[in-house]
Amino acid sequence: MIKHQVYISPNEVKVDGKTLTHNEKGSALLTELYRNNIGDYPKFFKMDTLSKLGFIASELLLNAEGDRVFEPREDRAVIFFNRNASLQADTHYQSTIQNPENYFPSPAAFVYTLPNIVTGEIAIRNKYFGETSFMVIDDFDEKIIMKNLENAFQDPITKSIIGGWVDCSDEEHFEAHIFLMEKDN
Repeated sequence: MIKHQVYISPNEVKVDGKTLTHNEKGSALLTELYRNNIGDYPKFFKMDTLSKLGFIASELLLNAEGDRVFEPREDRAVIFFNRNASLQADTHYQSTIQNPENYFPSPAAFVYTLPNIVTGEIAIRNKYFGETSFMVIDDFDEKIIMKNLENAFQDPITKSIIGGWVDCSDEEHFEAHIFLMEKDN
Protein backbone atom coordinates (compact mmCIF):
# COMPACT_ATOMS: atom_id res chain seq x y z
CA MET A 1 0.00 0.00 0.00
CA ILE A 2 1.37 3.44 -0.95
CA LYS A 3 1.52 5.74 2.09
CA HIS A 4 3.23 8.88 0.70
CA GLN A 5 4.36 10.17 -2.71
CA VAL A 6 6.78 12.81 -3.97
CA TYR A 7 7.06 14.18 -7.49
CA ILE A 8 9.87 16.50 -8.61
CA SER A 9 10.56 17.91 -12.08
CA PRO A 10 12.47 21.07 -13.07
CA ASN A 11 9.23 23.08 -12.77
CA GLU A 12 7.11 21.28 -10.20
CA VAL A 13 7.34 19.76 -6.73
CA LYS A 14 4.49 17.84 -5.11
CA VAL A 15 4.32 16.01 -1.81
CA ASP A 16 1.26 13.81 -1.40
CA GLY A 17 -0.41 15.72 -4.25
CA LYS A 18 0.16 19.15 -2.70
CA THR A 19 2.37 21.58 -4.61
CA LEU A 20 5.33 22.96 -2.70
CA THR A 21 6.02 26.58 -3.48
CA HIS A 22 9.43 27.36 -4.91
CA ASN A 23 11.16 30.16 -6.75
CA GLU A 24 13.80 28.30 -8.75
CA LYS A 25 13.72 26.05 -11.81
CA GLY A 26 16.09 23.39 -13.11
CA SER A 27 19.06 22.35 -11.00
CA ALA A 28 18.80 25.50 -8.83
CA LEU A 29 15.46 24.08 -7.65
CA LEU A 30 17.23 21.12 -6.04
CA THR A 31 19.53 23.40 -4.05
CA GLU A 32 16.57 25.55 -2.99
CA LEU A 33 14.66 22.46 -1.84
CA TYR A 34 17.72 21.26 0.09
CA ARG A 35 18.22 24.61 1.83
CA ASN A 36 14.54 25.11 2.65
CA ASN A 37 13.65 21.55 3.71
CA ILE A 38 16.78 19.67 4.76
CA GLY A 39 19.97 21.68 5.25
CA ASP A 40 21.81 19.26 7.52
CA TYR A 41 23.71 16.98 5.12
CA PRO A 42 26.71 18.90 3.72
CA LYS A 43 27.64 15.94 1.50
CA PHE A 44 24.70 17.09 -0.68
CA PHE A 45 26.90 19.69 -2.38
CA LYS A 46 29.34 17.02 -3.60
CA MET A 47 26.60 14.88 -5.18
CA ASP A 48 25.81 14.62 -8.88
CA THR A 49 22.35 15.75 -10.02
CA LEU A 50 20.87 12.23 -9.97
CA SER A 51 21.94 11.71 -6.35
CA LYS A 52 20.72 15.18 -5.34
CA LEU A 53 17.36 14.46 -6.95
CA GLY A 54 16.91 11.08 -5.27
CA PHE A 55 18.20 12.37 -1.95
CA ILE A 56 15.85 15.36 -1.88
CA ALA A 57 12.86 13.32 -3.05
CA SER A 58 13.51 10.76 -0.30
CA GLU A 59 13.96 13.46 2.35
CA LEU A 60 10.64 15.08 1.39
CA LEU A 61 9.01 11.66 1.45
CA LEU A 62 10.40 10.80 4.87
CA ASN A 63 9.45 14.22 6.21
CA ALA A 64 5.88 13.48 5.08
CA GLU A 65 6.07 10.18 6.93
CA GLY A 66 7.06 12.10 10.06
CA ASP A 67 9.16 9.34 11.61
CA ARG A 68 12.74 10.62 11.30
CA VAL A 69 14.62 8.72 14.00
CA PHE A 70 17.80 7.76 12.10
CA GLU A 71 18.02 4.47 13.98
CA PRO A 72 19.26 1.32 12.22
CA ARG A 73 16.55 -0.74 10.56
CA GLU A 74 16.66 -3.79 8.32
CA ASP A 75 13.01 -3.76 7.29
CA ARG A 76 13.15 -0.88 4.76
CA ALA A 77 14.35 -1.26 1.17
CA VAL A 78 15.33 1.49 -1.28
CA ILE A 79 14.64 0.54 -4.92
CA PHE A 80 14.76 2.98 -7.83
CA PHE A 81 14.40 2.80 -11.60
CA ASN A 82 15.34 5.06 -14.48
CA ARG A 83 16.14 5.28 -18.19
CA ASN A 84 19.48 7.13 -18.19
CA ALA A 85 21.43 5.25 -15.50
CA SER A 86 24.22 7.67 -14.43
CA LEU A 87 24.59 9.35 -17.84
CA GLN A 88 25.28 12.86 -16.53
CA ALA A 89 28.02 11.68 -14.15
CA ASP A 90 29.45 9.36 -16.82
CA THR A 91 29.69 12.25 -19.28
CA HIS A 92 31.36 14.47 -16.70
CA TYR A 93 33.85 11.76 -15.75
CA GLN A 94 34.61 11.06 -19.42
CA SER A 95 35.56 14.73 -19.82
CA THR A 96 38.28 14.26 -17.16
CA ILE A 97 39.95 11.44 -19.11
CA GLN A 98 39.17 12.35 -22.73
CA ASN A 99 42.23 14.47 -23.53
CA PRO A 100 45.59 12.64 -23.25
CA GLU A 101 47.37 16.01 -22.74
CA ASN A 102 45.03 16.97 -19.93
CA TYR A 103 44.33 13.56 -18.42
CA PHE A 104 43.07 13.97 -14.88
CA PRO A 105 40.69 11.22 -13.68
CA SER A 106 38.55 12.65 -10.92
CA PRO A 107 37.75 10.26 -8.05
CA ALA A 108 35.05 12.68 -6.91
CA ALA A 109 33.36 12.39 -10.32
CA PHE A 110 34.04 8.66 -10.70
CA VAL A 111 32.13 7.72 -7.54
CA TYR A 112 28.86 8.86 -9.17
CA THR A 113 29.30 6.77 -12.34
CA LEU A 114 27.00 4.11 -10.88
CA PRO A 115 23.29 4.91 -10.56
CA ASN A 116 22.95 2.88 -7.36
CA ILE A 117 25.03 5.46 -5.49
CA VAL A 118 21.80 7.38 -4.87
CA THR A 119 20.18 4.40 -3.13
CA GLY A 120 23.34 4.00 -1.06
CA GLU A 121 23.32 7.67 -0.04
CA ILE A 122 19.72 7.32 1.16
CA ALA A 123 20.47 4.08 3.04
CA ILE A 124 23.56 5.56 4.71
CA ARG A 125 21.78 8.77 5.71
CA ASN A 126 18.86 6.90 7.25
CA LYS A 127 20.72 3.82 8.56
CA TYR A 128 18.73 1.39 6.41
CA PHE A 129 20.20 -2.09 6.08
CA GLY A 130 17.54 -3.58 3.81
CA GLU A 131 17.78 -4.13 0.07
CA THR A 132 19.11 -1.28 -2.05
CA SER A 133 18.98 -1.53 -5.82
CA PHE A 134 18.73 0.58 -8.93
CA MET A 135 17.33 -0.86 -12.15
CA VAL A 136 17.59 0.67 -15.61
CA ILE A 137 14.52 0.17 -17.82
CA ASP A 138 13.54 1.61 -21.22
CA ASP A 139 10.85 4.01 -20.00
CA PHE A 140 8.76 4.83 -16.96
CA ASP A 141 6.49 1.81 -16.75
CA GLU A 142 4.37 1.74 -13.63
CA LYS A 143 3.47 -1.94 -14.07
CA ILE A 144 7.13 -3.03 -14.22
CA ILE A 145 8.07 -0.80 -11.30
CA MET A 146 5.19 -1.96 -9.10
CA LYS A 147 5.78 -5.64 -9.94
CA ASN A 148 9.44 -5.36 -8.90
CA LEU A 149 8.58 -3.49 -5.72
CA GLU A 150 5.90 -6.00 -4.80
CA ASN A 151 8.41 -8.81 -5.41
CA ALA A 152 10.77 -7.18 -2.91
CA PHE A 153 8.16 -7.87 -0.23
CA GLN A 154 8.80 -11.60 -0.73
CA ASP A 155 11.73 -11.10 1.63
CA PRO A 156 10.07 -11.63 5.03
CA ILE A 157 12.26 -8.95 6.61
CA THR A 158 11.12 -6.18 4.22
CA LYS A 159 8.15 -4.27 5.64
CA SER A 160 8.43 -1.00 3.68
CA ILE A 161 10.06 0.35 0.52
CA ILE A 162 11.11 3.74 -0.71
CA GLY A 163 10.80 3.15 -4.42
CA GLY A 164 10.00 4.61 -7.80
CA TRP A 165 11.45 6.57 -10.70
CA VAL A 166 14.50 8.84 -10.37
CA ASP A 167 15.89 9.92 -13.76
CA CYS A 168 18.31 12.63 -14.86
CA SER A 169 19.88 13.19 -18.26
CA ASP A 170 21.48 16.53 -17.33
CA GLU A 171 21.18 19.36 -14.80
CA GLU A 172 18.05 20.77 -16.42
CA HIS A 173 16.22 17.54 -17.34
CA PHE A 174 15.23 15.34 -14.41
CA GLU A 175 12.22 13.71 -12.84
CA ALA A 176 11.51 11.84 -9.63
CA HIS A 177 8.29 10.10 -8.77
CA ILE A 178 8.91 8.09 -5.63
CA PHE A 179 6.68 6.69 -2.94
CA LEU A 180 6.74 4.98 0.41
CA MET A 181 5.07 1.59 0.30
CA GLU A 182 4.23 -0.60 3.24
CA LYS A 183 3.59 -4.30 3.16
CA ASP A 184 -0.09 -5.23 3.20
CA ASN A 185 -0.93 -7.49 6.11
